[in-house]
Amino acid sequence: MGKKNKSKLAKFFSLKRHLRRRNANKLSSMINLDFKSQKKSLINSGNLRYTHGSSDNLTLHFENLKNEFTGKSELEYTHAKIIVLMRREYKTKKYFKIFLDLWEEETSFLLKNLNIRWLVSAADTFADFSEKDSEKAAAIACSCLVNTIKLQESEIFLSKRKEYSFDKTLLQKLENEERFALFDGLSVFKFGTDDTIRNMRWRIDKLAKRCLVGKILLEIFKRLQNHNSTYQRAKKLHYRNQTEWW
Repeated sequence: MGKKNKSKLAKFFSLKRHLRRRNANKLSSMINLDFKSQKKSLINSGNLRYTHGSSDNLTLHFENLKNEFTGKSELEYTHAKIIVLMRREYKTKKYFKIFLDLWEEETSFLLKNLNIRWLVSAADTFADFSEKDSEKAAAIACSCLVNTIKLQESEIFLSKRKEYSFDKTLLQKLENEERFALFDGLSVFKFGTDDTIRNMRWRIDKLAKRCLVGKILLEIFKRLQNHNSTYQRAKKLHYRNQTEWW
C-alpha cells in the first residue's frame, strides 16, 4: 500500500512543516499585487538557473526561484511565489483568492509567457484548492498529459535513443488495416491517419471554452506540438487532412 497523505493533526505537529513556512508572513507582505505594473518589469538576477526540488528555507527558496525567472517578467515570479506559499500551506484561502484574481485578470499573458512547468504548477494548484469539480478535473488532465509525456521522453533520453525509425513492414501492415495489440485492449496508433488525437483536441477545445483551466490544458497541448515530443513526431507523420489536429 502506498503512503497516505498526512492527516491535519500529523501536519500540525510536523516540525519540518513549520520550518518550511518560517518567514512566510514577512515574505508574503513583500509580494506586489499590482499585476499590470509587473508585466513589463524584467528580472535580472544573474545566470538563468532552474530549481529542482525546494529548500526548506523559504527565503532561500524564493531567492533560487528568482534565478529561474531571469529575463522573464516580475509577474511570472509573483505567480510562482504565490504557488509556493500555498504549497507550504500558508493562508491558503487568502492566497488562492489572489491566485484566482491573477489568472482571471491576466489569463492571456500567463498562457503566453509561462513555461510548461509553471502551467502545470498552476493546474496542480487548481486541483488542490479549487472548489469547482470542472476545474479540478481539467487540472488533473493537465498533469496526466504532461507527466505521461515526461515519463516517455525521459525513457528515450536515458536510453540514448537519438533517432526514431519504424519497421516499414509493420507500417505497411497498419496501412493495410491490420491492428496490433499493445495491452489491456489498446492497439497500436495508426500513424498518418488515426483520428484519436483529433477527437481529443475537439474535446479539449470544448473544455477550453467552458473553464479557465481548460485554457491551460489547451495551451499545454499546443505547446507539445512545438517541442520534440511524441505529439510533434506523430504530427510530422500525419498526412490525412480530415484527421489532422491543427
